[in-house]
Amino acid sequence: MERRLAAILAADVAGYSRLMGDDEAGTLERLKSLRTQLVQPGIAAHRGRIVKLMGDGLLAVFPSVVESVLSAADIQRGMSRWEGDRPVEKRIRLRIGINLGDIIVEGSDIYGDGVNVAARLEALAEPGAVYVSGTVFDHVKAKVDLEFVNLGEREVKNIDRPVAVYRIALNGGAAAEKADAPSTGNAAPFTLPEKPSIAVLPFENMSGDPEQEYFSDGITEDIITEVSRFREVFVTARNSSFAFKDQDADIKKIGERLGVRFVVKGSVRKAGERVRIAAQLIEAASGNHVWAERYDRSLADIFEVQDEVARTIATVVAGRVRANTVEQLRRRPTENLTAYDLYLRAIAYTEVYSNPDDFEPFLLKAIELDPNFAAVHAALAITQVFRKLLNFDVSRLAVGLDHARKAVKLDANDNRGQMAMGLCLYSMGRLEEAKVYLDRAIALNGNDAWGHGCNGFCLLYLGQLDEALAAIDMALRLDPFGNEWFWDGRGIVLMIAGRFEEAVEAFQHMSQPASWTIAYEAICLAALGRPDAARATIDKFRRIAPSRTARDVAYDEPFKDAARNEWIYDHLVELGLPGG
Repeated sequence: MERRLAAILAADVAGYSRLMGDDEAGTLERLKSLRTQLVQPGIAAHRGRIVKLMGDGLLAVFPSVVESVLSAADIQRGMSRWEGDRPVEKRIRLRIGINLGDIIVEGSDIYGDGVNVAARLEALAEPGAVYVSGTVFDHVKAKVDLEFVNLGEREVKNIDRPVAVYRIALNGGAAAEKADAPSTGNAAPFTLPEKPSIAVLPFENMSGDPEQEYFSDGITEDIITEVSRFREVFVTARNSSFAFKDQDADIKKIGERLGVRFVVKGSVRKAGERVRIAAQLIEAASGNHVWAERYDRSLADIFEVQDEVARTIATVVAGRVRANTVEQLRRRPTENLTAYDLYLRAIAYTEVYSNPDDFEPFLLKAIELDPNFAAVHAALAITQVFRKLLNFDVSRLAVGLDHARKAVKLDANDNRGQMAMGLCLYSMGRLEEAKVYLDRAIALNGNDAWGHGCNGFCLLYLGQLDEALAAIDMALRLDPFGNEWFWDGRGIVLMIAGRFEEAVEAFQHMSQPASWTIAYEAICLAALGRPDAARATIDKFRRIAPSRTARDVAYDEPFKDAARNEWIYDHLVELGLPGG
C-alpha cells in the first residue's frame, strides 16, 4: 500500500440513463468515440492516467494539479464543439470534479478522502461544468489563464468538513478576480423577519432514476409557490433554497444562512401512475420536528397533495390563514398530466440553460395539449423577454405579450401571469402600464423575489430610485443566493444615483456579468478616478461584445427620462466606445 499526493479528476455523463433509454446502441457508440478520440487523449496530453472506467464515468490522476485543471477545461470545450450541433436533450455532457489530496494506491486502483472529495465535486457540478476544491484553486489561481467563480463552502456526504468549491468559467478570462464574490458559503446570517419564516429545501428524488430529478424539483417549486401565496408567512425563494441541494448541511446552519425560523424537507417517489410525497417541518434553531406527513396517492391527485402540504405548513407556522387564500389554492392548473410534466421539464431547463430554444419546445407542446394552462402561457411570455435580454431580439415581445394576456385571462389570481404582463410591457417601454401589473403580482404573492426584482427595474426606469432600491433589496432578501440580475439592477440604480463605489460593489457580485454590466462598471470606475481600471474594464467589454456600440448599450435601457440614456452614452463615448 502506497500513500502519495495527487490531483484526482472524476467525471461522469449527465443524464446517462435517459440517453441510454432513448438510444442505447447509438449512445454507447458515441460515448466510446468520445472517450477514445477526445477524453483519453485530453488526459494523456496533460500527463494524466485513467485509473478506471465506470460505465458512464471515469477516474484519473495527474502528477500536476495545473495539468489536471487544463485537461478538464480542454475536454469540456472539446465536448461543446463535438456535441454542439445536436439538440440539447440528446447531447452527451460531462460533469467533472477535481481535488488535490492524499490518495492510497493499491495495485492499479486508488482510494482515500482525496478521491471521495473529487467524486462529490463531480456530483455537485452541473452538466458541462468543472468544479474544483479550494485546495486546487489555491494551487492554480496564479498559474492558469482561467477565471474561477467562488461557490462557497459545501457540506458533502461522508466528508466530515465543509469543502470550498469553485467553478471554472469556461467562456474565457485571464484572471480570478471574481473568485472572492459573495456566495452561499460565506454569506452573513440574516435577521429573522417579524413574520413566521420558512425555507422549503429541494425534495429528494427517491424514484431510483436520476432522470426523474426534474419531477421532484418541480414538486418542490410548486409547493414553494403555493406556500408563498399566504401573506402571513415569509418564504425564501426557490433559487436560494436550491443552493443547498445535494448537501448534508446542518438544518440550524441553513436557517441561519437564509434567515428563517422553519425548514421544510421532503422526498418524492414517482412510480408509474403512483406518487409518494413525504414532508416534514423542522424548527431550524432547535432541530425539533414540528409536523410530518406522508402522502401515497394516484399521480392524478398530485395538485391536491401539493395544496394540502402548502396549507398545512402555512397553518402550522402562522397559526391561522385566511379563507380566501385557501380558496385561491384550490384549483387544478391543468387536467392534462402530460402537459404538466412537459411544463416541469421546461422549468428544469431554465435553471441550467440560458438558450430559450432548449426549453421553449416543451412549453409549446404543453400548450398544444392544454391551451388553457395559464402557467405555461406565462412562462412562454417570459421566455420572449429572455430572448430580448440574451440576444437583444425584440421581435418576439408582441408574441410574449399575447401569451401574458392569455395567462391573466385564464387565471387572474396567479401572480406569474401578472408578472409576465409587467415584464413584457416594461421591455416594450410601456412603464406605467407595466407597473400596474407588477403591483398586482406582488399583491398576489408578496414572497415572489422575481416580482419585487422586476418591480425594482420598472421603478428604476420610471426614475423612482429610492423605491427601486428598496424593491431590489427586498428581492435579494427573499433570494439572497439566487438571481444575479438583482445585483445588476442594484448596480444600475446606484450608478444613476451617483453612488459609484456601491455600484461597483454590486456589479462585482455577478460571477458572469452581462456585457452592459461590464460597460457600466467601467463608467463607475472612471467616475471614481480610476482610469486604468476603467480602461481595462472597457477593453473586457470590447472582447465580449465587439460589435456593440455606445448607442446600443445606452439606448437599450427604457428610461422614461431620455437624459439618463444620454448620460450613459456620453460616458461610454468618453471611454472610447464608438458612438454608433
